[in-house]
Amino acid sequence: MQGHKREGERKVKTLNIPVGISDFEKIRKNQYYYIDKTGLINSLLQNEPAEVTLITRPRRFGKTLAMSMVASFLDIRKKNQNLFEGLEIFRNSQLCELWMNQWPVIFFSFKNVDGLSFNSAYGQLIFDIGSLFEEHSYLLDSNEISENEREIFERLKTRTAGEIEVSRSLQFLSQIMSRYYGKPAILLLDEYDVPLAKASSHDYYKQMLELMKTMMITSLKDNPALRFAVITGCLKISKESIFTGTNNFVSDTITAARFNEYFGFTQKDVDQLLIDADVSEKKEQVRVWYDGYHFGKTDVYCPWDVMNYLRDLQENPDAKPAGYWKNTSDNSIIRSFIDFAGSNITEKLETLLTGGYLKEHIDENLTYDYLHSSEENLWSVLYLTGYLTRVREADLKEQLLDGVTALMIPNEEIKEIFQTTIRKWFDDNAKEWDRKPLFDAVWNGKNEEITREITRLLRRTISYHDYKEDFYHAFLAGIFTGAGYVVQSNKEHGEGRSDVVVLDSRNGRVAVFEAKYSKTLEHMESDCEKAVRQINDRMYAEEFADNYDEVFCYGISFYKKRCIVLKK
Repeated sequence: MQGHKREGERKVKTLNIPVGISDFEKIRKNQYYYIDKTGLINSLLQNEPAEVTLITRPRRFGKTLAMSMVASFLDIRKKNQNLFEGLEIFRNSQLCELWMNQWPVIFFSFKNVDGLSFNSAYGQLIFDIGSLFEEHSYLLDSNEISENEREIFERLKTRTAGEIEVSRSLQFLSQIMSRYYGKPAILLLDEYDVPLAKASSHDYYKQMLELMKTMMITSLKDNPALRFAVITGCLKISKESIFTGTNNFVSDTITAARFNEYFGFTQKDVDQLLIDADVSEKKEQVRVWYDGYHFGKTDVYCPWDVMNYLRDLQENPDAKPAGYWKNTSDNSIIRSFIDFAGSNITEKLETLLTGGYLKEHIDENLTYDYLHSSEENLWSVLYLTGYLTRVREADLKEQLLDGVTALMIPNEEIKEIFQTTIRKWFDDNAKEWDRKPLFDAVWNGKNEEITREITRLLRRTISYHDYKEDFYHAFLAGIFTGAGYVVQSNKEHGEGRSDVVVLDSRNGRVAVFEAKYSKTLEHMESDCEKAVRQINDRMYAEEFADNYDEVFCYGISFYKKRCIVLKK
């Protein structure tokens, strides 16, 4: 079957791309395109599983789909042999015989436990716990459940249970299931840290921490009804804060090497996907935009991005790579980082945006209430959540000290997120800056003072190599925007286009700016003079003469964080 084709365009093979689908059974039953990650099951089970395995990866790297896959493989209520035929795990017949659909499974996600208040988030938790108990209502038919237990089960199912019962619900369900099936249950918990992240953002962290701590400890510690547990999240929350006393606890973060090929797409995965879609010529674009993550010893792509781009290519073979990952979050972590550190990190951000790397201490054991307590913690968060990645050892020119990690921006998509966030931060920051001396200089024709004031503001910005003319035009416009003036950018004039026009109708005056980007410091003066000549030659000021009492015209040249302003 062939994809959509416009006149004169090449055809792109139609693949059934499962964008936004994280249900393994749905993907396999409906014949969606699936990159085989069942080797994860083998890695989890080939030796005696740890009592608790915590797997942390950035969002949109396949954690939920992986947990859904493991649940489908293990759940005793299902017969899913046909879903795994032809996949890697199916070749391990001995493991399949021991584990496939042989165990009671509790699969629960905390992804929806969100709210502006504790009561709101708790309400979401109660609702989802109720759905979990509805799913396992068959347990009420068991002769192994007491009348008291039956009443507790019903309260949890009908969302009328008290907080203590809710906090111990996972432990309670595992005990009932273990008795019903005559074997211990397997607990799969997805996005465990979402409630804590949301609570930290909305000032009810302590309340949520106590609730989550009770849920985790009661279900994971000294629970004879538990065979083992697998937990996923974005951050490895300090064991002391939430997993206190849990024995045989194993964590697998992006610095580890055990599971990394199963979260994200490897180069081999992407190459095959592009071949199957008949778009191998897009390989370099895909690499530049979505590759660059180094997890353990594995290089991976963000799967969410790759799948979204492939879907767009099927609709439009000329589609350009876009930022898909950024739209799954408000990316507030970068903004909060910049707000916290301010000018202290300007040079570091400039280094990152020009393709360099930073050497920072990384702490993988964090708590959400202390994320913003230090710059070091924030670098750690940016790394662990996928906004930065580790530089390959082979690409380092120096030996790093113990505990130090070299960090870089992984790809063009993340670079774009940084650029957009920084620009928004600067716009907001500029509005708080006292611009009156600059405005006074503009309306009094004092070009030397304008030079001084704009230079001061430039030094507050974060620059990088592709801050060319477009940036400086936007920079100029942004200075005057929101200050009571009408600002026009690249307005059509009699014989050309001026870069920025500032209209002060109330006082009958207008300022016209023509900006030039200088390639070297030595060219600044001549470029500034060239801007003034352009204003004259193209008669930018002529149309304002009839309606305004005063027309001020300025040529301006920029080089990095320097400028020169000349008055016509």
